[in-house]
Amino acid sequence: MSHTITHKSKLVGRVRRIKGQLEAVERALESEIGCADVLMLVASVRGAINGLTAELLEDHIRHHVVDPARETDPEKAQGAADLIDVVRTYLK
Repeated sequence: MSHTITHKSKLVGRVRRIKGQLEAVERALESEIGCADVLMLVASVRGAINGLTAELLEDHIRHHVVDPARETDPEKAQGAADLIDVVRTYLK
């Protein structure tokens, strides 16, 4: 997967931030803070995971399926662009 290697430092940085968020959830649970606060922390982790997933899926589509910017068939290009938009919206 050459595209993940190209963006390796960016992706690893995102994973490290997610790791930090998960550690914050663990600390919150250990210190017995209120459930609403824990739920907010968990929601932020879920958002970060969804963002990472969306980025990986978009890169996968562009590199292994169809890159809308390079596709000569307008219908295929539009289909790929639509799929990328749906992935972004769904994982938002």
